[in-house]
Amino acid sequence: MKTISSKTFHLVSLGCAKNTVDSDSMAQLLSREGYRPVETPRQAEVLIVNTCGFIEPARDESLQVLRRLASQKRKGQVLIAAGCLTQRYGAEVLRQVPGIDGVLGTRRWMDVLELVRNLRDGHPAPLYHLPEVPTVGSDERNTLRAAVQGGSAYLKIADGCRRPCAFCAIPLIKGTAVSRPPEVILQEARLLQDRGVREIILIAQDTTDYGYDLGMKDGLAQLLEGLVDAAPEVDWWRVMYAYPGYVTDRLVEVMATHKQILPYLDMPLQHAHPDVLRRMRRPANIDWVYRTLEKMRATLPDLALRTTFIVGYPGEGEEEFQTLLDFVSAIRFDHVGAFRFSFEPGTASEPLGDPVPPEVKAERWERLMALQQPISLEKNQSFIGRCLDVLIEGHGKTTGGRGVAHRSQTLSLGRSYRDAPEIDGMVIVEGELPIGQIVPVRITGAMHYDLSGVAASGNLISL
Repeated sequence: MKTISSKTFHLVSLGCAKNTVDSDSMAQLLSREGYRPVETPRQAEVLIVNTCGFIEPARDESLQVLRRLASQKRKGQVLIAAGCLTQRYGAEVLRQVPGIDGVLGTRRWMDVLELVRNLRDGHPAPLYHLPEVPTVGSDERNTLRAAVQGGSAYLKIADGCRRPCAFCAIPLIKGTAVSRPPEVILQEARLLQDRGVREIILIAQDTTDYGYDLGMKDGLAQLLEGLVDAAPEVDWWRVMYAYPGYVTDRLVEVMATHKQILPYLDMPLQHAHPDVLRRMRRPANIDWVYRTLEKMRATLPDLALRTTFIVGYPGEGEEEFQTLLDFVSAIRFDHVGAFRFSFEPGTASEPLGDPVPPEVKAERWERLMALQQPISLEKNQSFIGRCLDVLIEGHGKTTGGRGVAHRSQTLSLGRSYRDAPEIDGMVIVEGELPIGQIVPVRITGAMHYDLSGVAASGNLISL
């Protein structure tokens, strides 16, 4: 029987890339203290689940993982529930999952070592560490606020949100927006460059709000200019989570001026009918969206646009939903994500209830995605014959058949500038290409979400 090794930890990170950065930061602190990460929970002394609590399915997944680890916990192990779910529902999580030893919220992830030490010193469990005052950004213990995944890295530039969206619990979980000092972010970009990272993805709950609390005007544009100068060897800079109405002319100009800043914009719009947007407490000026996207496409001809929508929001009638469909048909986004409204107690939308039946939400979700599919396919088909730079992230094989002509073939899997990790499409390339490198690829085929192609000569390891 395997015994628990001294000073080892097993960390499960759930939810979005922003959570992944927090998980990696906790892992850095533990490693600095001499703890070693292990893949198998039973080999770890410390078990940590960095939970997601944004919507009900995410909460359910977090509780399932906690229950599984709690039920398998061995003598000498401690189990810590961290992250969004525990920040908002700490007492309820303890009630539903007996066996949790410590609770750590999102606002003081940097205190994970203090919590571990107290638990190991025999303090009675469970221990709470859930300060109400937002302190994110003020005491990061010299951790690199980034999550490196192959040739890419997510770099967190701010945390929290001050937007009033009625459906969203993020301000309740994270607190108000806190921007990280620009000089710290620039230094981290240099460190990532020195590690050979080819793509840095800027993330926050709202990247376009960066610097507001620091008194900066056009803070994101200023930060991008500084980053390009500070880390000139980083090939790609990608911006995620832009807020409607805050994509400024200067930001567009900076994107157009620096080739390293990808012509890619992720701007979650959530809906297209002004009345629904007003009920959501979101920007309702759809004319601004049309004008801004037209301006961006004129300035950045190869612009790739991603957005997300919520269907089944309280009060959404068929006419309002049809307005959303007409909007998607008119704008023709490259990538669309859709979610069915999730009722969140405690948010500003709580008084509206959840009146749209689940079957209606499902039917509208299917109609929206069915509308987007041929648009995505047509967008992809327009790249056939073109050469795109592709960041290679892994390898795979085709399924082999009978005979020499049907042998399995090695493929390389990567992304172009049009594709953010995990949420957008891929480029499937014939042959084995070097992982972590950006390779020119001639596009030969298109699917609804992915592209296929062949590498330019001289880049193959083997075919």
